[in-house]
Formats: sequence, C-alpha cells, structure tokens
Amino acid sequence: MPVHREGSGPETVFFSGYAKLPAGITASAMFNVVAVGMEIEVSTGRIVAAECTLATEVGKNFFARLVTGWNIDTELGELIETINRRYQGSAQKAIITALKIIHEKYRAFRGH
Repeated sequence: MPVHREGSGPETVFFSGYAKLPAGITASAMFNVVAVGMEIEVSTGRIVAAECTLATEVGKNFFARLVTGWNIDTELGELIETINRRYQGSAQKAIITALKIIHEKYRAFRGH
C-alpha cells in the first residue's frame, strides 16, 4: 500500500521576490524590502499559496487571497492590473516588482 506524503499531488515549487519599499511607510520601518513568497504548481503556473511581508495582518491576508489561483505564467498582466485596482497600499509598486521577479524566476525554472 502506498504511503501518503504531503505534497504528493501536483508538483509545486516555492519562489520568492524582493523589492525596496518606499521610505516613510510602516512596513519600511520594519523591513527595508517587501518579500513576496509563492508556492506555484510547476506544470500549470497556478499560484497555490502566497505570502508577503506587509505591516498588517489584514494587508497580508488580502494579498494572499488576491493572488491565489492566478496563473503566474499566462495571467501576469491581468494580475498586475488587479493589484493596481484593488491593492491601494503604499507598497503597491514594490509588490508588483517582487511579483515580476517571481515571474522571471518561474520562467527560468521552466526553461522559457
């Protein structure tokens, strides 16, 4: 009988991206950069889970809900538009920069 192992479903990989935060916001007093981490299903590009280093739990949770389920490979432009429209925090540009870095890392990993 096969032993069930956590993560035995579709293969996922963790990617991270970092970007400098603007001076004068709460998060920049805590961190110099915003860190975005994402678990991505390799074969599809679907974002399975996400986290970032914002100052508030509400912001962290909102970001995670906002990006989970999107395809990092084929829906990046739409995802950035959604972040521009729905995330109005001061770290918006830094989050988008970190997301673009993750996109580049994912494409390199896949050999694109």
